[in-house]
Order: sequence, then C-alpha cells, then structure tokens
Amino acid sequence: MKLTLKIWRQKNADTKGKIVEYPIDGIDGDMSFLEMLDILNEDLINKGEEPVAFDHDCREGICGMCSLHINGEPHGPDKGITTCQLHMRMFKDGDTIFIEPFRANAFPVIKDLVVDRSSFERIQHAGGFISVNTSGNTIDANAIPVNKHDADEAFEAATCIGCGACVASCKNSSAMLFVAAKVSQYALLPQGKVEATERVLNMVKQMDEEGFGNCTNTGACEMECPKGISLEYIARMNREYMAASLKG
Repeated sequence: MKLTLKIWRQKNADTKGKIVEYPIDGIDGDMSFLEMLDILNEDLINKGEEPVAFDHDCREGICGMCSLHINGEPHGPDKGITTCQLHMRMFKDGDTIFIEPFRANAFPVIKDLVVDRSSFERIQHAGGFISVNTSGNTIDANAIPVNKHDADEAFEAATCIGCGACVASCKNSSAMLFVAAKVSQYALLPQGKVEATERVLNMVKQMDEEGFGNCTNTGACEMECPKGISLEYIARMNREYMAASLKG
C-alpha cells in the first residue's frame, strides 16, 4: 500500500506543534500499525531527519503505552484493541491517515506522539492499594470466601490498563471510567474494604486536582475502551463516593 501520513510533530511541551505530512510506500496489510511507524522512522533516519517519537512497550495490548489518536479515534478504527494490535489491513491503498497524541490538559505532550500520563499514576497512588500485612503473615487467597459474581466483576474492572482512551474520547477529558475501574476492583473484594471510604474520596479528589473534566454521560469512554470497561463501574463509584461522603 501507498499511504499519506499526517503526523503531529512537537519538540516538547513548551513549543507549538504542527501536522507534518509523510508519504510512505510498500506497506503490507499484515503489518501492525507500530511496525508501519518503525518503517517510517527507519526511512527518516536514513534521510538524516529526526524520527517520530511514539510510546510503546509490550506490543501485546496489555500495557496501554502505545496510545495514539488515529483518524480521530483512540487506538484507531478497530474495536476492542490497543494501537499495537491494530493492523494495516484496516486501511486501504491511497488512504490518508492522521496520527496524533491523546489530547487532554492532564496529558501534556512530551514529544511528538508521546504524552505524560503520570497523572494516572498519582491517582492510583492516592488510593489504589490495600493495607493487608503480607510480611511473614501471608494468607492464601482461597482462604477468604468471595462471592463469584463480585469476583468476576472485580476481575473485569481490573482489566483496565490505564491507557487513557477514555480520556481521549471524552469531550471533557474525563477520567471517570479509569478511576471507577480502579475504585471498583477493590470495592468489590473483602481485602479492599479496610480503606474503602478513604480510597474513593482520595482518588476522586486527586482526579479533580489533576485537571480532568466531568463525565459527559455520552458513553464514548466505554465505546473506545480497548478492554470494554463498562459504564456500570462509574455508577458504582458514584455510590461509593456518596456513601463515603455521608460517613465523613
């Protein structure tokens, strides 16, 4: 395939960025999207030009680092996948592809397509833990009875990889789905009950301090989430937050 790539280039957070056009040829439909970018960068390096900076790690769809906005969609036109799982067969010969970083005030651009998502880490640090003593006093997990329905829902919430697609898809750049998943995965399990009140209050407070917007109730976050995290978790977080506020 012969394609035209229109890629966001930005030296750092303090400089203005712009879309730069790059023609590319010889792209096979079985290539992944990131392989295509590797080929582009190899060509740019051979020409003495600066390669495009983009983030990646496992390339197995489980770390979320590869997050890109492709033709206006987080992770691109395929559903239920991350960018690294996107293949070039989703595009046609002659297509023009716009590639941009996830855009949100809480995700400042580091360079080109790489954004700083440490705001998510700070939210998790605010409450994403349990205070179970595991120092020489470890208890087998199977020794603690957990309702299967609760366990299944907790595992579903825990599949959130923190990629930020929910934020990128929301016109308010809300992180509600991410925070709700992290709150829910602990709220549903007995090990997470000790800090339940403190957890939801601290995580929501940190989310607001990071500059994320309010939920739009449009459901775009669930539609674009590569792991299919349900909006029901936002409802659960709201209930947890209300109950914690009344206790406080």
